[in-house]
Amino acid sequence: MSKKHILIVDDEAALRQVLEDRLLDEGFIVTKAVNGKEGLSLALEKRPDLILLDIMMPIMDGLTMLEDLRRDNEYGNSVPVILLTNINDHDKVERARAAGSHDCLMKSDWDLSDVLKKIRAILTV
Repeated sequence: MSKKHILIVDDEAALRQVLEDRLLDEGFIVTKAVNGKEGLSLALEKRPDLILLDIMMPIMDGLTMLEDLRRDNEYGNSVPVILLTNINDHDKVERARAAGSHDCLMKSDWDLSDVLKKIRAILTV
């Protein structure tokens, strides 16, 4: 079985690194982006199997990236996206669901094992 590829899009360097280290340890291929614009470009170029996406970022936020990704093509409409956020904003969560996110995790409410369980369930690995 080929390794699954995950794109992490988050402006917090420490969180990107922690997620990358754990995902690499678990056998995933990892690509990272620091904002939604870079994330959208990398997603369309590299076509990862799953995207971990922060909502609040500079240049292009995660919701805009998700909406642009979903508009793009067959890949953009089908790639699973898990949103990671520090904000508890019902309107943004509903907007994310409407754009087709698979899940929305509050950063304060999860640990790495929770994220890995979600990833494995979605990717069935």
